[in-house]
Amino acid sequence: MQLDAVQMLLEPRDGLPPVVEDAEALAKAVQRLRTGTGPIAIDAERASGYRYGQRAYLVQLRRAGGGTVVVDPIACPDLTALGELLKEPEWVVHAASQDLACLADIGLSPSLLFDTELAGRLLGYPRVALGTLVEEVLGYRLEKGHAAADWSTRPLPNDWIRYAALDVELLVELRDALEIRLRDAGKRGWAAEEFAALVAAPSPARREEPWRRTSGLHRVRKPRQLAVVRELWLTRDRIAERRDLAPGRVLPDAAIVEAALALPDTADELANVPGFGGRSTKRHVGTWFKAVEAGRAAQHLPPVARPGTGPPPPRSWASRDAAAAARLAASREAVLAIAEQHRVPAENLLSPDVVRRLAWEPPAVITEETVGAALRATGARTWQVALTAPALVATLLAEPAPGV
Repeated sequence: MQLDAVQMLLEPRDGLPPVVEDAEALAKAVQRLRTGTGPIAIDAERASGYRYGQRAYLVQLRRAGGGTVVVDPIACPDLTALGELLKEPEWVVHAASQDLACLADIGLSPSLLFDTELAGRLLGYPRVALGTLVEEVLGYRLEKGHAAADWSTRPLPNDWIRYAALDVELLVELRDALEIRLRDAGKRGWAAEEFAALVAAPSPARREEPWRRTSGLHRVRKPRQLAVVRELWLTRDRIAERRDLAPGRVLPDAAIVEAALALPDTADELANVPGFGGRSTKRHVGTWFKAVEAGRAAQHLPPVARPGTGPPPPRSWASRDAAAAARLAASREAVLAIAEQHRVPAENLLSPDVVRRLAWEPPAVITEETVGAALRATGARTWQVALTAPALVATLLAEPAPGV
């Protein structure tokens, strides 16, 4: 669509919706949505970077005939009636993987789903942000700008409420337009499998050793230093949870890494480590130094390299198993060629992890059936197996090039 045909959408078409903040208003909102028809657009706003965890601080819904509803789940903690209503109709969500977990935490889970971002990926759109897709597919430019706001703020400014309402304003229309394009491209079945997988996906398991996700941890190469990272991370996490603050606001990752590298002998030395000179951090330097001491005295030292359950990092394959490295290179090329042919991102055609596992440990007997079974065992969907298994069989059976 040409730029001069794009229309700015600055306000919800029905006006700015009031925020539902009590049981009576919630009951009326649920009834309004119940009288509507068709799919329900749904979105959630979190306070990432401000508050501890990924809690939903606002939920927006829109349905034809029911209008837009904006719910404060903090003021309305009992969303049982809304959850019951939402069990039957199809949800329309943009980037469902980002919102489904926080919505499930407040009792809202779908039985049927349409993810507009994922639909855009399957259709080969190079950019799949909501605003971009709405503009390209529907010809409207949304008012954006508050995505990174602190949504735990109360009362919410009207500008923020307007932004949140616009996120669901055109979501159902976008869904309908994308569905037509999926059908025209012969990809509606692909999308249905992907959406069903999102609905059926289990809740994310709690990570083992979550402290290993500390940014900059690659700089820490000694077990004793890693123990200090662990103790500082765990101390920070307890404080952040108690104060309901994002952990990075309590103590930055960079400060944890610098302290582990420095291994200070006293609290005064720790206070001079980069990241510990701020007013709040300096005031609690004694608490942080106790964590450093606990790490230095720990009997159980974490290994530098955590044992993995899957294949080793691909960069080490050439030296460890040259044949596997050759299979991986050929498999990646095959998947990329199929992805380009069907105008779908390679990572959506077949997960890189699935390709790695197959290349590292292929079936003993290579056939379409055994390769297909191996792909399905690691999470591939039927449409992905149908497109990729024949080519992957050929790559696995091919002789490696001379010198590989």
